[in-house]
Amino acid sequence: MIKKLIPLLVLSLLMCGCPRTQEYSRPKMPVPAAWPEAEATPAADTPSAAEVGWKEFFADAKLRGLIELALAQNRDLRMAALHIQKVEELYRIQSAERVPQLNAAATGEGYRIPRNLSSNDRASTVADYRVGLSMASWELDLFGRIRSLKAGILEQYLATEQARSATQISLVAAIAQACLALAADREYLQLAQATLEVQQASYDLIRRIAETGMRSELDVRQARALVDASQADIARYTGQIRLDENAIQLLAGAPVAGEMMPTELNRVVEGKEIAPRLASDVLLQRPDIAMAEHQLKAAYANIAVARASFFPRISLTAAAGLASSDLTNLFTPGSATWSFAPQAALPLFDAGLRKANYQAMETDRDLAVAAYEKAIQTAFREVSDALTLRSSLAAQLNAQQALVSDLEAAFRLSQARYDQGIDGYLGVLVAQRSLYSAQQGLLALRTQRLANRVTLYKTLGGGGITEKAPLPSSMTKDAAATAQGTVKN
Repeated sequence: MIKKLIPLLVLSLLMCGCPRTQEYSRPKMPVPAAWPEAEATPAADTPSAAEVGWKEFFADAKLRGLIELALAQNRDLRMAALHIQKVEELYRIQSAERVPQLNAAATGEGYRIPRNLSSNDRASTVADYRVGLSMASWELDLFGRIRSLKAGILEQYLATEQARSATQISLVAAIAQACLALAADREYLQLAQATLEVQQASYDLIRRIAETGMRSELDVRQARALVDASQADIARYTGQIRLDENAIQLLAGAPVAGEMMPTELNRVVEGKEIAPRLASDVLLQRPDIAMAEHQLKAAYANIAVARASFFPRISLTAAAGLASSDLTNLFTPGSATWSFAPQAALPLFDAGLRKANYQAMETDRDLAVAAYEKAIQTAFREVSDALTLRSSLAAQLNAQQALVSDLEAAFRLSQARYDQGIDGYLGVLVAQRSLYSAQQGLLALRTQRLANRVTLYKTLGGGGITEKAPLPSSMTKDAAATAQGTVKN
């Protein structure tokens, strides 16, 4: 029977007009080979972000405790892990199609033939009893359709693994940024409280002097205005601290005790210095870039599936067992039966359906290429922006520190001139407001500089999963071929 199918297969192959084979190749990097910042060139002993685990980068014990809690309880990370599990099960489902499926069945059937349909003009009853094994329609994967489906799901599995690592990187950075915000708002609150104490003491003094007639009501009102402004800031930062704590609770995914919350800004991000290597080396290590590449490989696998539709689909159906018209004779010699039904099918006319499907898969591939290149360009910009901001913030911080020192001296001089009756209180008011604003600006720049270190660590791929779980045994062989870039279609 197989010999009779050979002419049909040869004719089908001649008529199918299948597209040419395509082989995966990694697209070129659509970004410069080096970073635009001259200072981005690291020292020989400076590690890259991918080589520095988050436990090494973040030295604060409270922050490390929060990150560990978030990695165990955060729901976004949990959903990413469940996505991996789901794709693994889909891979097993697809792998099962390459193995024949056997079913055991026992059936009994009886029916009556009426007299007007009987050949001997007599009504009769017919019985049929069967027991045996049957093989469901099993496709011979001669043209790689099922193999390509497996390869596509494998790439989706690897992409979800990288997505989980990217989610962890974002989570680690988000926890650090939230802790920075909380610590900064607490320092803002302390600054406002310290300023209020000074302003309250000054207001009380001016009010007492005004009662003797040696100071005007204007001086009293101006001093009171400073007190009111500081009280408003205290109320605002008190509320903001509660919002920051709520944000940390959400990221952690579980209740966080008050003693686990950070209190000192400088201790939140205090770890190793990192610097990027060449752009190509750094970006290709980022899990979001690796995820985009696996999705691109999956698109190539889908093209292979569409290409296989131009070839005949060959399937086998078989059954073997025992059959008898009498149940008592079912297991006696001579009741054995079998059937074998190979089939080859190829649409001869489908109004361009297969060609359109193939072209749609090619379009999906082109979309995946564009997405991969866009991911690289976005990552390059993120790192470049972080490097540029790092240089800018260092200069701004030095200038702001000098400004605070100058305004502190100006405030002392203004206070002295007021105390001596040379100037009015307006000069003190302006100097004190300027100093308070400059101190707030200095605190903001300190926060931004520390946040920039977290951002740079994140954009360089730091904080991801360093020890990945081994692949399931069913995937190991296919994953090795994929890692060598042998995806063909």
